[in-house]
Amino acid sequence: MEKLLQAHHLGHTFDYPLFDDISIELHSQESIAILGVSGSGKSTLLHILSTLLPPQKGRVELFGQDIYAISEEERLKIRRHKVGIVFQSHYLFKGFSALENIEVAALLAKTSIDPELLEAFGIEHVLHKRVTQLSGGEQQRVSIARVMTKKPRIIFADEPTGNLDRETAYEVMDEIFRFIDKKKGGLFLVTHDEKLAEKCSRRFLLEDRGLKPLG
Repeated sequence: MEKLLQAHHLGHTFDYPLFDDISIELHSQESIAILGVSGSGKSTLLHILSTLLPPQKGRVELFGQDIYAISEEERLKIRRHKVGIVFQSHYLFKGFSALENIEVAALLAKTSIDPELLEAFGIEHVLHKRVTQLSGGEQQRVSIARVMTKKPRIIFADEPTGNLDRETAYEVMDEIFRFIDKKKGGLFLVTHDEKLAEKCSRRFLLEDRGLKPLG
């Protein structure tokens, strides 16, 4: 299996120490779930691994490159073409329609929109609507579809299904699992949902400033 991500001895502190000496790897066709209480540093760890936040200690390699030793321009290329980041807040362009939001991602990443993906997410009938006309669940599904339209090698997802009912959440996550398997990609998931975490290849608990493997 191809090694997509490797983090070495990461440490980070805000008002208090979040974690120290964390090392982790992610391979192709693998999914990792991170569980932990609020404030334990789960989102911070995801931001560090996904190019958004340089760690105070340690280093991160994506696709064999130390991502914080390269230029911001090179890091942006990785973020645009090889990494997809899903947040609980959807961050859609409010003045655009659902389809226009997805088209922007396809244009920037130089990919095409997959009609089957839109159908699988149940959003094909709302594509013409403005973002402000969509329900919270519809907005979140459009947001995830927009990320997957980029066809990233790694999806970083921070509570991606928080605005969805459980049945829809699992349908969306099953589509993400199929995507990473087909594209030989990887998933790094932060979640409070233990049943959702159990669907992943590996699970960890972020606790006492370290990552503890879960059986």
